[in-house]
Amino acid sequence: MAESESGYNDEPTLDHVDAINQIFAEFEFAYHNQFHKAFSDVESQLIAKKYWLSSLEEYSPSQIVQAAKRVIRTQDFLPSIAVLVRACEQGFDLFGLPSTRQAYFEACSAPSPKRDYNWSHEAVFLAGKAAGWFVLANEPEKVALPVFEYHYALLCKRVIGGEHLDTDVQIPLAATIARKLDKNEARARIAKMRKELGI
Repeated sequence: MAESESGYNDEPTLDHVDAINQIFAEFEFAYHNQFHKAFSDVESQLIAKKYWLSSLEEYSPSQIVQAAKRVIRTQDFLPSIAVLVRACEQGFDLFGLPSTRQAYFEACSAPSPKRDYNWSHEAVFLAGKAAGWFVLANEPEKVALPVFEYHYALLCKRVIGGEHLDTDVQIPLAATIARKLDKNEARARIAKMRKELGI
């Protein structure tokens, strides 16, 4: 399987406060005059850092830093929080991950045996495995894509957090498989519950 070249595990000890301090230092260097106009004194910088920290805490420190680096390379003006949030959300490729849609199409079209296919990233294989190869091959996109997307998002979060994914890990089956009850069976169960509860 293809190994990510993005270096998502370059800064394993970085925490959220470190990440915010680092991106502010980089913003100051990249946007010097704009930065000092926006944050004219130490107190305004501290207030801004706390606000940015609370707004970006759901993203991993390395994701924040990588997104900031991308924004600096592509934007002439000091970014807002909204710009950095968008960069964090769209920055899968910073970690060697294809977009959800690309990953879905790759999982659907990969030949068997699936394990031997040269996947763009381990997360695509594991998301396909978790969603179910049969589901991906036989269900329409409106059914299969949300299932795949759910598993892929969880795996991407782990990768962005610095975790190396193991493709040999077995994904457990659910203890029970939910199925929709027909109307008569649903009515019978409701009647039984009412009787048991005395209502």
